[in-house]
Amino acid sequence: MDDKTKLLEQLRIDRGDSARSTQVPPRSVPIWVVYALILLIVAGIGSWFFLRPHAPDATAAASSAADSSAANDAGTPPASGAAGSTALDASGYVVAQRQATVSAKALGRVIDLRIEEGQRVREGEIVARLDDTNTRAMLFAAQATLAQAQASLDAAKVAMADAGPIFERNQKQHTAAVISAQDFDADKATFNAVQSDVNVKQRMVEVAQAQVWVAQRNEDDMTVRAPFDGVITVKVAQKGEIVSPNTAGGGFARTGIGTMVDMDSLEVEVDVSENFINRVHLGQPATVRLNAYPDWSIPASVKAIIPTADRSKATVKVRVSFKEKDPRILPEMGARVSFLNDAPAASSAPASASNSQK
Repeated sequence: MDDKTKLLEQLRIDRGDSARSTQVPPRSVPIWVVYALILLIVAGIGSWFFLRPHAPDATAAASSAADSSAANDAGTPPASGAAGSTALDASGYVVAQRQATVSAKALGRVIDLRIEEGQRVREGEIVARLDDTNTRAMLFAAQATLAQAQASLDAAKVAMADAGPIFERNQKQHTAAVISAQDFDADKATFNAVQSDVNVKQRMVEVAQAQVWVAQRNEDDMTVRAPFDGVITVKVAQKGEIVSPNTAGGGFARTGIGTMVDMDSLEVEVDVSENFINRVHLGQPATVRLNAYPDWSIPASVKAIIPTADRSKATVKVRVSFKEKDPRILPEMGARVSFLNDAPAASSAPASASNSQK
């Protein structure tokens, strides 16, 4: 039995070894073929991306607006020239054309201060008072001098009134040869002296009146008043400090009481590149957007073009006035001005048509 089993084992065919012996070994693909396939795939995707139709989206519009804004800052106007469209953009600041540092006209110590920052004041309203002890004393002295001069004038007028009838009587007696010529000449000299004394006393009264007027002005200068309607933006002096308009740097005295601004005179000053100043003209409509309120469009117009250029910046200063007043508009705020294209004249189209027919 064992011999038969061994014989059968020898006659059995091993199929696994045969399959392994007849299998063809795999061949490797060249690496340049792989790279060529990858390049073809990338080229196909790129061609599809660039050749497919593009629809405008919000991102592209925003990018275009940003590019236009940057170009305008550089002095390049937008290409559109339709009426109401933006012809040029420029950046600037809100400035007050009417502002003043309120100060006293003379040296003095502040004894009464009536302003605070942000306070509205009216023209002629008292802002502060200075110590007027000396000026008031000078005013009293000038008034006393005037009273004395007036009294002297009154006495001279009385003397003239008394000398007048005497001179007339002596003149008649001299004509009638009652008195000698020598006595008449003496009476005439006396009358002329009294008359001249009246004229001198009259001039003295006028001088005394001028001195009183000067002293009164010095007294009035101790009261500081608002020069116009406005808002106090800076409070400089304090009660008890010395103020003087003549004090320069290094002194201990203040040169002013405070600074006030006329809010109705607020404008925007922008620097326009001289390459594109021909796109701006007087009365041109514009839109102002404050940096603090970028979504608020304020209607405005070109008020003035300063007739000189800045050599260092190659720009021309343009003043733009607001058409609307608003308390949110404050001095020194940053602003962006869009100069708009004017609407075309109504007769321009028919005129051009008739010219083309000709």
